[in-house]
Amino acid sequence: MGRGAQPSAPLLLFSLGLVLLYFTAGSTVRLAEAQQKTWCIAKPSASNEILAQNLDYACSQVSCAVIQKGGPCYYPDSLVSRAAVAMNLYYAYSGRHAWNCYFNNSALVVQSDPSYGSCTYY
Repeated sequence: MGRGAQPSAPLLLFSLGLVLLYFTAGSTVRLAEAQQKTWCIAKPSASNEILAQNLDYACSQVSCAVIQKGGPCYYPDSLVSRAAVAMNLYYAYSGRHAWNCYFNNSALVVQSDPSYGSCTYY
């Protein structure tokens, strides 16, 4: 191409396509990541003391009616089960950020839905 010559139409279209790809590729990846739902559960190895603290904290921030007697997540009637449901309610309410599932290193973010029976983890 000589000095002052204009680039050809196919070259311009190709260049424009590369620019568009550059700016949209990241949003496509973020969209795919955003569609992957996650849940927060209690680590089975967490102590009862920590689980009780987690349960109290989560339920002070969100409604824990589902784990009350007669609620769909009351059974199994164990501290680890009730704490896991409460921790996930807090995690979901707070935006599902990893830092909302830390709970003093007593929780895990999982990609498999832990819902069971009539107990739905949101």
